[in-house]
Amino acid sequence: MVRNSIDNPVFLIFLLIFAVSINFLASTHFLVILFAGVLSTTFYRTLKQKYYYSFAAVIIAFLLIELNMGLKPFSLSLLSYFLYLFIIPRYEQNQLNIFLYIIFFYIGLGIMWYIFFNFDSFFSYILIINLFIDLILVGIFL
Repeated sequence: MVRNSIDNPVFLIFLLIFAVSINFLASTHFLVILFAGVLSTTFYRTLKQKYYYSFAAVIIAFLLIELNMGLKPFSLSLLSYFLYLFIIPRYEQNQLNIFLYIIFFYIGLGIMWYIFFNFDSFFSYILIINLFIDLILVGIFL
């Protein structure tokens, strides 16, 4: 696997601190969902490369974001782990697997929002916009 920015622990810690601080400061769900997608990518990368200390930091950041969003604790972590175990191995040979991981993560996040909250067209627009922004961020920086 090619090394990227997530393999650098200093960058990863700053990314996690930035994501959690934006989460606490944001008053809408827009940015929070965006950084949940970026954190799911870091979840996949740290688990794949066996960076267990960084993986623990990602789990803690997920927990803080979940509590601030009103989701059940460890729901996003379990969603990311489910995708890592069952969905990603089918697309492991493909170069687009990180993008497929993000797309499947947003599909799962949409299902979780439908279960936990009243899901309307406004949330679907937010999810689609955040999906595109997240794909652009991952494509450029990670």
